[in-house]
Amino acid sequence: MAVPKKRISLSKKRIRKNLWKKKGYLAAIQAFSLAKSISTGHSKSFFVQQKTKNLN
Repeated sequence: MAVPKKRISLSKKRIRKNLWKKKGYLAAIQAFSLAKSISTGHSKSFFVQQKTKNLN
């Protein structure tokens, strides 16, 4: 028969939850930084095709 696990304390639960949130926050900052570098043209890892204006 299965035995229930012990209850996790609130402090451990909060610590784990905050670590999980921090991972997402850091990923968002990195994505925003990459988007900013692409939009300014300073990116070294992406090649963005520039639109040329037609003079017709």
